[in-house]
Amino acid sequence: MSSLSNKIQDVFNEPGCGKNQAKSEKERKKGCTKQLQPGGAAGGCAFDGAKIALQPITDVAHLVHGPIACEGNSWDNRGSKSSGPSLWRTGFTTDINETDVVFGGEKRLYKSIKEIIEKYDPPAVFVYQTCVPAMIGDDIEAVCKSASKKFGKPVIPVNSPGFVGPKNLGNKLAGEAILDHVIGTEEPEYTTPYDINIIGEYNLSGELWQVKPLLDELGIRILCCISGDARYKDVASSHRARAAMMVCSKSMINIARKMEERYGIPFFEGSFYGIEDTSDALRQISQLLIQRGADPELMDRTEALIAREEARAWAAIEPYKKRLTGKKVLLITGGVKSWSVVAALQEAGMEVVGTSVKKSTKEDKERIKELMGEDAHMIEDMSPREMYKMLKDAKADIMLSGGRSQFVALKAKMPWLDINQERHHAYMGYVGMVELVKEIDKALYNPVWAQVRRRAPWEEQTWEEVADAAIAAEAAALAANPELAREKRRSAPVCKCKSVNRGAIEDAILEFGLATVEAIGEKTFAGTGCGSCQGKLANILERRGEWAPTVPAQKAAA
Repeated sequence: MSSLSNKIQDVFNEPGCGKNQAKSEKERKKGCTKQLQPGGAAGGCAFDGAKIALQPITDVAHLVHGPIACEGNSWDNRGSKSSGPSLWRTGFTTDINETDVVFGGEKRLYKSIKEIIEKYDPPAVFVYQTCVPAMIGDDIEAVCKSASKKFGKPVIPVNSPGFVGPKNLGNKLAGEAILDHVIGTEEPEYTTPYDINIIGEYNLSGELWQVKPLLDELGIRILCCISGDARYKDVASSHRARAAMMVCSKSMINIARKMEERYGIPFFEGSFYGIEDTSDALRQISQLLIQRGADPELMDRTEALIAREEARAWAAIEPYKKRLTGKKVLLITGGVKSWSVVAALQEAGMEVVGTSVKKSTKEDKERIKELMGEDAHMIEDMSPREMYKMLKDAKADIMLSGGRSQFVALKAKMPWLDINQERHHAYMGYVGMVELVKEIDKALYNPVWAQVRRRAPWEEQTWEEVADAAIAAEAAALAANPELAREKRRSAPVCKCKSVNRGAIEDAILEFGLATVEAIGEKTFAGTGCGSCQGKLANILERRGEWAPTVPAQKAAA
């Protein structure tokens, strides 16, 4: 576990992370040395994040060392696509049992690797560590090293047991695994001045294939996409690329930054969602390649392609734009999509009334403000009741979100469209933007909504009317009784991992004069588990004037 702890400290101290750069040296050191929090991985654990990041490498065997439920819950839970191999969709697990817990599961792991190689002969085997074998002390790195030597195949340890942290940390630990054991271990058959890597793109619903033809036309070769529709050899030889595009910095910034340091591959962060963003990404790719030695005429060809494709896309969108202009959208997603999809929706004439930033970085939020203005309605966390009320009050005409919140929209009898990783439509690039507009138009103007909103003949009062009356009654009661409203606000849970409610946080802020999320964590432990509530803590600090208009004399922060 000491080597894993060191690796986690290294990930926490990521120089390429804007949030980390903004910290003082003291705060950065504190973040790097904080103890691991078993059980503090709500919303997805580190193992889940590592599996998500690497499973789209399609020709390798992905072996989960742990109880069968770990593999069962993580198998095929993303809509990534493959243009060839299908081995990645076969679930492999050691399925350790009580006997293995007592005597160790290393022998079972070795036998599982042997069986996979003999039966499937993959170019490599990725072995994922999970909580139980990590806690009993199984050394998967030693087993993988021994198996690799014995069978003459790369056997890659992915040391990311779920208890070490949330899904995002697992993404980065997966990146560390391929940096340490895969990237740079093979050479490509040939190289060109037009080779690039695309990092943090998972080919959801085949989105990569909507952009690849554009790059092919320009003569730009995707040497490797990490990890959508990737092959092991592509990843192993990706260090020979001339430039790279980072699609999701929250998950794989460490790969892009370390490949720049080790191999001199410059990178930028961009998006292929929306017409203008796709054009900007193509321009930046071409500019980087020209800086690295490509013929300057590449930029002329890029501009010609952009002009042609933009004209086609705008012409295809125009019939829909008349029907969509002014329509209001509630966007419940996060991360890079919290701003990249906003740009795409605005291009179709729609208004984004709110966007979720639960999994977004500080840089993501700044981009949202650039697109939506300083008064942008950024939602840290919205309860199902609040979503329902926002839709029911017609503050939004449609909700774009993941599958978990679709039932809120359906209960409100409002259109909904899947924008997350389980979706079945690809929305990337110029043709993807047209597809997104078409799907939104279909959802908004589907005649089913007029039917389901009609009251059934036997209903005197619909359940929606009962719910609306209850919500209105509660709001009226709180407005009439400020003390009751204060008690309700203070009793609201904020940090579920550490069972800290808002009242305890407000008291600590006032008593100790706390001014940062880290300081709140020190005094109340809020935000020190999975970290998903840190946005709420920041919001409480920002709105301090609303809940504490008259601030008493405060003690200096400890």
